[in-house]
Amino acid sequence: RDARPEALAVDLGDPAFVASVGERAHQQLIEELELLDAAGGAFDREAFLKGEVTPVFFGSAVNDFGVEPFFRRFLELAPPPAPRETAGGTVDPSAGRFSGFVFKIQANMDPAHRDRVAFLRVVSGKFSRGMEARNARTGRTTKLTKPLLFLAQERTMIEEAWAGDILGLWDSGTLRIGDTLVEAGPGPVVEFDGIPRFSPEHFVRVSLFDPLKRKQLKRGLDQLSEEGAVQVFHDPVRLERDPVLGAVGVLQFEVIQYRLRMEYGAEVGYVALPFQLARWVEGEGVDPARLHESGKVECFRDVEGRALVLFDSEWRLQQVLKDNPRLRFVAAVQPGRARAS
Repeated sequence: RDARPEALAVDLGDPAFVASVGERAHQQLIEELELLDAAGGAFDREAFLKGEVTPVFFGSAVNDFGVEPFFRRFLELAPPPAPRETAGGTVDPSAGRFSGFVFKIQANMDPAHRDRVAFLRVVSGKFSRGMEARNARTGRTTKLTKPLLFLAQERTMIEEAWAGDILGLWDSGTLRIGDTLVEAGPGPVVEFDGIPRFSPEHFVRVSLFDPLKRKQLKRGLDQLSEEGAVQVFHDPVRLERDPVLGAVGVLQFEVIQYRLRMEYGAEVGYVALPFQLARWVEGEGVDPARLHESGKVECFRDVEGRALVLFDSEWRLQQVLKDNPRLRFVAAVQPGRARAS
Protein backbone atom coordinates (compact mmCIF):
# COMPACT_ATOMS: atom_id res chain seq x y z
CA ARG A 1 0.00 0.00 0.00
CA ASP A 2 2.98 2.28 0.45
CA ALA A 3 3.67 3.66 -3.03
CA ARG A 4 7.21 4.87 -2.21
CA PRO A 5 9.82 3.17 -4.47
CA GLU A 6 12.11 2.33 -1.56
CA ALA A 7 9.25 0.64 0.30
CA LEU A 8 8.33 -1.34 -2.79
CA ALA A 9 11.95 -2.43 -3.25
CA VAL A 10 12.05 -3.69 0.32
CA ASP A 11 8.82 -5.67 -0.13
CA LEU A 12 9.97 -7.27 -3.38
CA GLY A 13 13.24 -8.30 -1.80
CA ASP A 14 11.63 -9.77 1.29
CA PRO A 15 11.66 -13.61 1.06
CA ALA A 16 8.53 -13.79 3.21
CA PHE A 17 6.72 -11.43 0.81
CA VAL A 18 7.78 -13.47 -2.24
CA ALA A 19 6.70 -16.70 -0.55
CA SER A 20 3.35 -15.16 0.35
CA VAL A 21 2.69 -14.08 -3.25
CA GLY A 22 3.67 -17.51 -4.55
CA GLU A 23 1.41 -19.26 -2.06
CA ARG A 24 -1.57 -17.09 -3.02
CA ALA A 25 -0.98 -17.70 -6.76
CA HIS A 26 -0.69 -21.44 -6.13
CA GLN A 27 -3.89 -21.49 -4.09
CA GLN A 28 -5.74 -19.55 -6.79
CA LEU A 29 -4.54 -22.03 -9.42
CA ILE A 30 -5.78 -24.98 -7.33
CA GLU A 31 -9.19 -23.35 -6.85
CA GLU A 32 -9.56 -22.60 -10.57
CA LEU A 33 -8.60 -26.15 -11.53
CA GLU A 34 -11.17 -27.47 -9.06
CA LEU A 35 -13.78 -25.21 -10.68
CA LEU A 36 -12.93 -26.65 -14.11
CA ASP A 37 -13.23 -30.18 -12.75
CA ALA A 38 -16.65 -29.39 -11.30
CA ALA A 39 -17.98 -27.54 -14.36
CA GLY A 40 -16.53 -29.81 -17.02
CA GLY A 41 -16.51 -33.51 -17.72
CA ALA A 42 -14.32 -36.22 -19.11
CA PHE A 43 -13.73 -35.99 -22.84
CA ASP A 44 -15.47 -38.68 -24.87
CA ARG A 45 -14.31 -38.88 -28.48
CA GLU A 46 -17.36 -40.83 -29.65
CA ALA A 47 -19.69 -38.26 -28.10
CA PHE A 48 -17.62 -35.51 -29.73
CA LEU A 49 -17.93 -37.09 -33.17
CA LYS A 50 -21.70 -37.32 -32.67
CA GLY A 51 -21.86 -33.61 -31.84
CA GLU A 52 -22.93 -34.22 -28.24
CA VAL A 53 -19.96 -32.60 -26.47
CA THR A 54 -17.55 -29.80 -27.33
CA PRO A 55 -13.96 -29.61 -26.03
CA VAL A 56 -12.83 -26.22 -24.71
CA PHE A 57 -9.29 -24.92 -25.21
CA PHE A 58 -7.69 -22.00 -23.38
CA GLY A 59 -5.11 -19.79 -25.06
CA SER A 60 -4.32 -16.41 -26.53
CA ALA A 61 -3.45 -15.78 -30.16
CA VAL A 62 -2.29 -12.25 -29.28
CA ASN A 63 0.22 -13.57 -26.76
CA ASP A 64 0.95 -16.74 -28.77
CA PHE A 65 -0.05 -18.88 -25.81
CA GLY A 66 -1.56 -22.30 -26.40
CA VAL A 67 -2.04 -21.81 -30.15
CA GLU A 68 0.27 -24.53 -31.41
CA PRO A 69 -1.02 -27.17 -28.93
CA PHE A 70 -4.55 -26.28 -29.98
CA PHE A 71 -3.79 -26.83 -33.67
CA ARG A 72 -2.02 -30.13 -32.97
CA ARG A 73 -4.94 -31.37 -30.89
CA PHE A 74 -7.47 -30.09 -33.43
CA LEU A 75 -5.80 -32.12 -36.19
CA GLU A 76 -6.00 -35.22 -33.99
CA LEU A 77 -9.67 -34.69 -33.16
CA ALA A 78 -11.03 -33.50 -36.50
CA PRO A 79 -12.81 -36.38 -38.23
CA PRO A 80 -12.53 -37.09 -41.96
CA PRO A 81 -15.51 -36.24 -44.21
CA ALA A 82 -18.45 -38.46 -43.35
CA PRO A 83 -21.55 -39.56 -45.28
CA ARG A 84 -24.49 -37.16 -45.09
CA GLU A 85 -28.15 -38.09 -45.06
CA THR A 86 -30.73 -36.78 -47.52
CA ALA A 87 -34.42 -37.48 -48.03
CA GLY A 88 -33.49 -39.87 -50.83
CA GLY A 89 -30.64 -41.70 -49.12
CA THR A 90 -27.03 -41.23 -48.04
CA VAL A 91 -24.40 -39.26 -49.96
CA ASP A 92 -20.91 -40.68 -49.53
CA PRO A 93 -17.94 -38.26 -49.64
CA SER A 94 -16.17 -40.54 -52.12
CA ALA A 95 -19.04 -40.25 -54.61
CA GLY A 96 -17.97 -38.85 -57.96
CA ARG A 97 -20.72 -36.25 -58.26
CA PHE A 98 -20.09 -32.88 -56.61
CA SER A 99 -22.46 -31.74 -53.88
CA GLY A 100 -22.11 -29.06 -51.23
CA PHE A 101 -23.95 -27.38 -48.37
CA VAL A 102 -24.16 -23.62 -47.69
CA PHE A 103 -23.71 -23.09 -43.94
CA LYS A 104 -22.88 -19.38 -43.69
CA ILE A 105 -23.46 -16.14 -45.59
CA GLN A 106 -21.54 -12.94 -44.96
CA ALA A 107 -22.47 -9.60 -46.52
CA ASN A 108 -20.04 -6.72 -47.04
CA MET A 109 -16.86 -8.64 -46.35
CA ASP A 110 -15.24 -5.91 -48.43
CA PRO A 111 -17.32 -2.76 -47.66
CA ALA A 112 -15.78 -0.94 -50.62
CA HIS A 113 -17.35 -3.43 -53.04
CA ARG A 114 -20.52 -4.43 -51.14
CA ASP A 115 -19.69 -8.06 -51.82
CA ARG A 116 -21.55 -11.03 -50.43
CA VAL A 117 -19.97 -14.43 -49.89
CA ALA A 118 -21.67 -17.77 -49.28
CA PHE A 119 -19.52 -20.33 -47.47
CA LEU A 120 -19.97 -23.88 -48.72
CA ARG A 121 -18.74 -27.18 -47.40
CA VAL A 122 -18.02 -29.75 -50.09
CA VAL A 123 -19.88 -32.93 -49.13
CA SER A 124 -18.94 -35.21 -52.02
CA GLY A 125 -17.06 -35.34 -55.30
CA LYS A 126 -14.73 -32.80 -56.82
CA PHE A 127 -15.45 -29.09 -57.19
CA SER A 128 -13.92 -27.36 -60.20
CA ARG A 129 -13.88 -23.66 -60.87
CA GLY A 130 -16.40 -22.72 -63.57
CA MET A 131 -18.55 -25.79 -63.13
CA GLU A 132 -22.33 -25.54 -63.23
CA ALA A 133 -24.32 -26.50 -60.14
CA ARG A 134 -28.03 -26.71 -59.47
CA ASN A 135 -29.62 -25.20 -56.36
CA ALA A 136 -31.93 -27.88 -54.97
CA ARG A 137 -34.21 -25.30 -53.36
CA THR A 138 -34.82 -23.15 -56.43
CA GLY A 139 -34.02 -25.61 -59.22
CA ARG A 140 -31.86 -22.99 -60.91
CA THR A 141 -28.45 -23.72 -62.39
CA THR A 142 -25.53 -21.40 -61.61
CA LYS A 143 -22.00 -21.24 -62.96
CA LEU A 144 -19.54 -21.13 -60.05
CA THR A 145 -16.81 -18.89 -61.45
CA LYS A 146 -15.43 -17.19 -58.31
CA PRO A 147 -14.56 -19.79 -55.66
CA LEU A 148 -12.40 -18.33 -52.89
CA LEU A 149 -10.20 -19.66 -50.12
CA PHE A 150 -9.94 -17.40 -47.05
CA LEU A 151 -7.05 -17.06 -44.63
CA ALA A 152 -7.65 -14.15 -42.25
CA GLN A 153 -7.95 -11.13 -44.59
CA GLU A 154 -6.37 -12.89 -47.54
CA ARG A 155 -8.45 -14.22 -50.44
CA THR A 156 -7.16 -16.73 -52.93
CA MET A 157 -8.98 -17.90 -56.06
CA ILE A 158 -8.96 -21.69 -56.16
CA GLU A 159 -9.35 -24.08 -59.07
CA GLU A 160 -10.60 -27.20 -57.30
CA ALA A 161 -11.77 -28.55 -53.94
CA TRP A 162 -12.70 -31.94 -52.50
CA ALA A 163 -15.02 -33.41 -49.90
CA GLY A 164 -14.44 -31.75 -46.53
CA ASP A 165 -13.05 -28.50 -47.98
CA ILE A 166 -14.60 -25.12 -47.19
CA LEU A 167 -14.78 -22.50 -49.91
CA GLY A 168 -16.41 -19.13 -50.40
CA LEU A 169 -18.66 -18.40 -53.37
CA TRP A 170 -19.35 -14.89 -54.56
CA ASP A 171 -23.12 -14.54 -54.39
CA SER A 172 -25.46 -11.98 -55.90
CA GLY A 173 -28.20 -12.81 -53.42
CA THR A 174 -29.53 -16.11 -54.74
CA LEU A 175 -28.10 -18.41 -52.05
CA ARG A 176 -29.38 -18.93 -48.52
CA ILE A 177 -28.08 -20.72 -45.46
CA GLY A 178 -29.06 -24.37 -45.83
CA ASP A 179 -29.02 -24.48 -49.62
CA THR A 180 -27.73 -27.59 -51.38
CA LEU A 181 -25.65 -27.23 -54.56
CA VAL A 182 -25.29 -30.28 -56.81
CA GLU A 183 -23.31 -30.72 -60.00
CA ALA A 184 -25.62 -30.07 -62.95
CA GLY A 185 -26.34 -32.98 -65.24
CA PRO A 186 -27.99 -36.37 -65.07
CA GLY A 187 -28.57 -37.89 -61.69
CA PRO A 188 -31.06 -37.85 -58.81
CA VAL A 189 -32.03 -34.65 -57.00
CA VAL A 190 -30.00 -34.30 -53.80
CA GLU A 191 -31.05 -32.01 -50.97
CA PHE A 192 -29.51 -32.01 -47.50
CA ASP A 193 -31.47 -30.97 -44.43
CA GLY A 194 -31.06 -27.25 -43.92
CA ILE A 195 -30.08 -25.37 -40.77
CA PRO A 196 -33.30 -24.62 -38.86
CA ARG A 197 -34.21 -21.10 -37.79
CA PHE A 198 -35.05 -21.38 -34.12
CA SER A 199 -37.71 -19.42 -32.32
CA PRO A 200 -36.28 -16.10 -31.03
CA GLU A 201 -36.76 -14.99 -27.42
CA HIS A 202 -36.14 -11.24 -27.64
CA PHE A 203 -38.04 -8.80 -29.84
CA VAL A 204 -37.70 -5.12 -30.78
CA ARG A 205 -39.44 -2.82 -33.21
CA VAL A 206 -37.09 -0.87 -35.48
CA SER A 207 -37.42 2.91 -35.53
CA LEU A 208 -35.70 4.64 -38.46
CA PHE A 209 -34.36 8.10 -37.60
CA ASP A 210 -34.26 9.39 -41.19
CA PRO A 211 -37.34 8.38 -43.26
CA LEU A 212 -35.36 9.05 -46.44
CA LYS A 213 -33.12 6.07 -45.58
CA ARG A 214 -35.95 3.51 -45.76
CA LYS A 215 -34.52 1.89 -48.88
CA GLN A 216 -31.11 1.46 -47.21
CA LEU A 217 -32.83 0.03 -44.13
CA LYS A 218 -34.74 -2.54 -46.17
CA ARG A 219 -31.65 -3.61 -48.11
CA GLY A 220 -29.62 -3.87 -44.92
CA LEU A 221 -32.20 -5.92 -43.01
CA ASP A 222 -32.75 -8.20 -46.00
CA GLN A 223 -29.05 -8.98 -46.28
CA LEU A 224 -28.25 -9.16 -42.57
CA SER A 225 -31.22 -11.40 -41.80
CA GLU A 226 -30.03 -13.82 -44.48
CA GLU A 227 -26.82 -14.17 -42.50
CA GLY A 228 -28.92 -15.61 -39.68
CA ALA A 229 -27.99 -13.07 -36.98
CA VAL A 230 -31.60 -11.89 -36.56
CA GLN A 231 -35.01 -12.67 -38.01
CA VAL A 232 -37.22 -9.99 -39.54
CA PHE A 233 -40.99 -9.93 -39.11
CA HIS A 234 -43.64 -7.59 -40.49
CA ASP A 235 -47.00 -6.51 -39.15
CA PRO A 236 -49.74 -7.54 -41.63
CA VAL A 237 -51.17 -4.00 -41.40
CA ARG A 238 -48.00 -1.93 -41.33
CA LEU A 239 -46.31 -4.24 -43.85
CA GLU A 240 -42.65 -3.24 -44.18
CA ARG A 241 -42.94 -0.09 -42.09
CA ASP A 242 -41.45 -0.41 -38.60
CA PRO A 243 -40.24 -4.03 -38.95
CA VAL A 244 -39.82 -6.23 -35.91
CA LEU A 245 -36.56 -8.05 -35.19
CA GLY A 246 -36.31 -11.30 -33.28
CA ALA A 247 -33.10 -12.72 -31.82
CA VAL A 248 -31.93 -15.36 -29.39
CA GLY A 249 -29.68 -12.86 -27.56
CA VAL A 250 -29.95 -9.10 -27.11
CA LEU A 251 -26.33 -8.53 -28.17
CA GLN A 252 -27.38 -9.38 -31.72
CA PHE A 253 -29.53 -6.25 -31.81
CA GLU A 254 -26.50 -4.08 -31.02
CA VAL A 255 -24.49 -5.75 -33.78
CA ILE A 256 -27.27 -5.15 -36.33
CA GLN A 257 -27.67 -1.53 -35.22
CA TYR A 258 -23.94 -0.93 -35.67
CA ARG A 259 -23.77 -2.63 -39.06
CA LEU A 260 -26.84 -0.79 -40.37
CA ARG A 261 -25.14 2.48 -39.50
CA MET A 262 -21.65 1.65 -40.72
CA GLU A 263 -22.42 -0.48 -43.80
CA TYR A 264 -25.75 0.88 -45.02
CA GLY A 265 -25.92 4.42 -43.66
CA ALA A 266 -29.20 3.77 -41.84
CA GLU A 267 -29.36 5.03 -38.24
CA VAL A 268 -32.00 3.18 -36.21
CA GLY A 269 -33.30 2.90 -32.68
CA TYR A 270 -35.20 0.10 -30.99
CA VAL A 271 -38.42 -0.14 -29.01
CA ALA A 272 -38.48 -3.26 -26.85
CA LEU A 273 -41.58 -5.43 -27.21
CA PRO A 274 -43.15 -7.38 -24.31
CA PHE A 275 -42.96 -10.81 -25.95
CA GLN A 276 -40.99 -13.84 -24.83
CA LEU A 277 -41.94 -16.59 -27.28
CA ALA A 278 -42.60 -16.98 -30.99
CA ARG A 279 -44.23 -19.82 -32.89
CA TRP A 280 -44.90 -20.30 -36.57
CA VAL A 281 -48.50 -21.33 -37.15
CA GLU A 282 -49.96 -23.91 -39.52
CA GLY A 283 -53.53 -25.04 -39.99
CA GLU A 284 -56.01 -25.47 -42.79
CA GLY A 285 -58.69 -22.81 -43.03
CA VAL A 286 -57.64 -21.05 -39.82
CA ASP A 287 -56.67 -17.38 -39.67
CA PRO A 288 -54.00 -16.89 -36.95
CA ALA A 289 -54.80 -13.16 -36.85
CA ARG A 290 -57.92 -13.92 -34.83
CA LEU A 291 -55.64 -14.86 -31.90
CA HIS A 292 -54.67 -11.21 -31.55
CA GLU A 293 -54.66 -9.70 -28.06
CA SER A 294 -52.86 -6.37 -28.04
CA GLY A 295 -49.57 -6.61 -26.15
CA LYS A 296 -50.20 -10.25 -25.23
CA VAL A 297 -50.61 -12.24 -28.45
CA GLU A 298 -49.88 -10.66 -31.83
CA CYS A 299 -49.56 -12.08 -35.34
CA PHE A 300 -46.78 -11.21 -37.81
CA ARG A 301 -45.35 -12.54 -41.07
CA ASP A 302 -41.76 -13.59 -41.64
CA VAL A 303 -39.77 -12.75 -44.78
CA GLU A 304 -41.22 -15.79 -46.55
CA GLY A 305 -44.81 -14.79 -45.73
CA ARG A 306 -45.39 -17.46 -43.09
CA ALA A 307 -47.66 -16.63 -40.16
CA LEU A 308 -45.87 -16.16 -36.84
CA VAL A 309 -47.47 -15.47 -33.46
CA LEU A 310 -45.67 -13.76 -30.57
CA PHE A 311 -46.64 -14.52 -26.97
CA ASP A 312 -45.90 -12.52 -23.83
CA SER A 313 -45.52 -15.64 -21.66
CA GLU A 314 -45.41 -19.42 -21.64
CA TRP A 315 -48.78 -19.44 -19.91
CA ARG A 316 -50.33 -17.49 -22.77
CA LEU A 317 -48.90 -19.95 -25.29
CA GLN A 318 -50.35 -22.91 -23.40
CA GLN A 319 -53.77 -21.27 -23.28
CA VAL A 320 -53.74 -20.67 -27.03
CA LEU A 321 -52.65 -24.27 -27.63
CA LYS A 322 -55.51 -25.50 -25.48
CA ASP A 323 -58.13 -23.27 -27.16
CA ASN A 324 -56.97 -23.96 -30.75
CA PRO A 325 -56.42 -27.69 -31.23
CA ARG A 326 -56.73 -27.31 -35.01
CA LEU A 327 -53.61 -25.11 -35.15
CA ARG A 328 -50.10 -26.51 -35.32
CA PHE A 329 -47.45 -24.39 -33.59
CA VAL A 330 -43.88 -24.72 -34.80
CA ALA A 331 -40.72 -23.79 -32.87
CA ALA A 332 -38.14 -24.09 -35.66
CA VAL A 333 -38.36 -23.79 -39.44
CA GLN A 334 -36.23 -24.30 -42.50
CA PRO A 335 -36.57 -22.21 -45.66
CA GLY A 336 -39.88 -23.24 -47.17
CA ARG A 337 -40.51 -25.95 -44.58
CA ALA A 338 -41.47 -26.22 -40.91
CA ARG A 339 -40.68 -28.52 -38.03
CA ALA A 340 -43.01 -29.26 -35.15
CA SER A 341 -42.30 -28.09 -31.62
